[in-house]
Amino acid sequence: MRLDELRPLPPPATLAEKPGLKVAVAAILSPLGTISSYQKLMTHLERLTGAPVTLVQRKTYQETNDLLARGVVDVGFVCTGAYLEGARQGGMSLLVVPQIGGATTYRSLLIVPAASSAQGLADLRGKIFAFTDPLSNSGYLYPLSLLREKGEQPEGFFARTIFTYSHDRSLAAVAEGVAAGAAVDSLVYEFTKARNPELADQVRVIWQSPEFGIPPVVVPSSAPAERREWLRRLFLGLHRDEEGRQALEALGVERFVEADPRRYVQ
Repeated sequence: MRLDELRPLPPPATLAEKPGLKVAVAAILSPLGTISSYQKLMTHLERLTGAPVTLVQRKTYQETNDLLARGVVDVGFVCTGAYLEGARQGGMSLLVVPQIGGATTYRSLLIVPAASSAQGLADLRGKIFAFTDPLSNSGYLYPLSLLREKGEQPEGFFARTIFTYSHDRSLAAVAEGVAAGAAVDSLVYEFTKARNPELADQVRVIWQSPEFGIPPVVVPSSAPAERREWLRRLFLGLHRDEEGRQALEALGVERFVEADPRRYVQ
C-alpha cells in the first residue's frame, strides 16, 4: 500500500440518497418510545418490500414536515395539526389512517397531577403548563383555542409554559411535578395506561376535547401516483398476516384504513 496514493473516503450518503423506504415519524413519542414502538413495523416493512427501511425522526413536527415537503422521505406518521399545516402549504397528502379501538378519531386531554385539586383550565391560572409542539393539535392548538375563547393568551394566563416535544414527555412532566398541567393526545394517554400504568396513575384528566381526525399517515405531495398507490396498498394490507398484526399491536393499532378527508378541515 502506498500512503501517497490514499484517497479520502467518500462522504456518507445523505438521507435522500439512502436506498429503500424512508419512514419519518413525528415526535409524538420521545425517541426511545418511538424506536421501541415502531421497530417491529420497520422490520416487517423490510420483509414485505425486500429493501432497507430507514426510520427517521426529528425533534420538532416542523422538521418532519420539511422532510416530507422536500421529498426526502417516502412516508410520514404525523400529528393532525402538523398535517393540516403541511397540507395547507402543499407539502403532503393523506395516505391512510390508523384504526384504534374501532375508531379513527382522538381527543385532546388536559391532565394534572393525580393529587391536584384543579378541576378545569381556570384552576391552572398562574401555574406552569406543558405544551407538546407548536404544530400539535392536541398538545398546543386546541388548548390555545380554549384560552383564546376566554380572551387569554398563554403568556398572560400561565406563570410559565414549556414545550416538551413529545406527549409521553408531557405526561412525565406532570407526573413528576415539573408542570401543574399539560395537554396530551388521548391515544398516547391510553397507550401509556396500558404499557406504563404506574405513570398514568400519577396524572388525572380534567377536560377532554371534541373528537378530531386521528393523526394520519401521509406522503409527499410530489410522490408519483404509482408510488402513492403502492404505499397505500402496502399499509392497508399490513393486518393480513401474523407478523403484520404483531407489528401493529406494538403500536396499539388494529389496522390501517382509508382516510376520510372531511375529518381534516382547517
